[in-house]
Amino acid sequence: MIAFIVVLATSLLLSLALTPLAARLGRRWGLVAVPDERRRHQGIIPRSGGLAIYVSCAIAMLIIPFLPPEWMPPTPEGPDPNETTRLAGVLIGMTVLAAVGVVDDRKELSARAQFAAHLLAALIAIAFLIFIEVVNNPFTDQQVWISWPLPILITVFWITGMISTVNFLDGLDGLAAGVTAICSLILTIHMVREQQYSVALLPLALFGAMAGFLPFNAHPARIFMGSGAHVVGYALGTLSIIAGARVATILLVMGIPIVDVAWQAYSRWRGGKAMGGADRGHLHYRLQDAGLSQRQIVAVYCLFSAAFGALALLLSHRIYKLGALVILGGAALALLFFTTRRAPR
Repeated sequence: MIAFIVVLATSLLLSLALTPLAARLGRRWGLVAVPDERRRHQGIIPRSGGLAIYVSCAIAMLIIPFLPPEWMPPTPEGPDPNETTRLAGVLIGMTVLAAVGVVDDRKELSARAQFAAHLLAALIAIAFLIFIEVVNNPFTDQQVWISWPLPILITVFWITGMISTVNFLDGLDGLAAGVTAICSLILTIHMVREQQYSVALLPLALFGAMAGFLPFNAHPARIFMGSGAHVVGYALGTLSIIAGARVATILLVMGIPIVDVAWQAYSRWRGGKAMGGADRGHLHYRLQDAGLSQRQIVAVYCLFSAAFGALALLLSHRIYKLGALVILGGAALALLFFTTRRAPR
């Protein structure tokens, strides 16, 4: 288990050290967030935290192939010959989005330009053998193979959807960082339980980077994630596929944010608004407008994510996971409907 300690310590310590540096660079380069009608923070805050997350996570992932084999528990089925290829896909996609993110944080790219970057990253993942071609039927508990080209479409939808989900979730101090840290930890535990030890180091690297960033991003935030949310969303989307297409696990952990994004997409389409527009229609903003503090909202989100993540690990049959997902989705929809009815016109 020495490899787990090394990877976690590397990403965590790098994130703790690099986040203050990223804040200084953000101010120097003009990567800052100014309070407005939607952003109600105090003062001008650098939004360059994604740089620290990306660098610390990427370095921790890069050292994995060079760790001594005796530091890793033996894998019963042996190493996957495509692990290095998939790792390259994760890192290249993260690098592309990190570079585009710096430009976006400085010049505010259009929604179309952002989506083009998301699509490019998803295609990079597919080119490096990261795609969904097998799903589990929750009613029969059997695997179903998907015929081509559907795996390409499903994978693009999944990865771009995860990027958008984390990006939209990043609206309150510590919210996206806290939820994604929980999600990456759940993925790590799942992979260890499945004895995918070398692969489990990847979400562990992401967890360490998020844990090191959180002290600076918790309310009142001294730095924002900015377009680093795109990098984190891509990492979660690809790592969930590498973990064996654990879509149900991610859906349970990220259930509330995913339902919120779907609700907002439908509302904007129905109202004739741009899909990539920014407003205070998201659930966390509605709860804040209803009088809850940022700390309370973040605590509720993290509690639900941790609770349903634990259910994903503990429930043995997939039909039970489907039931938990239906309950979570229904509760999120009910809360969105209630807050919409109560919102001032």
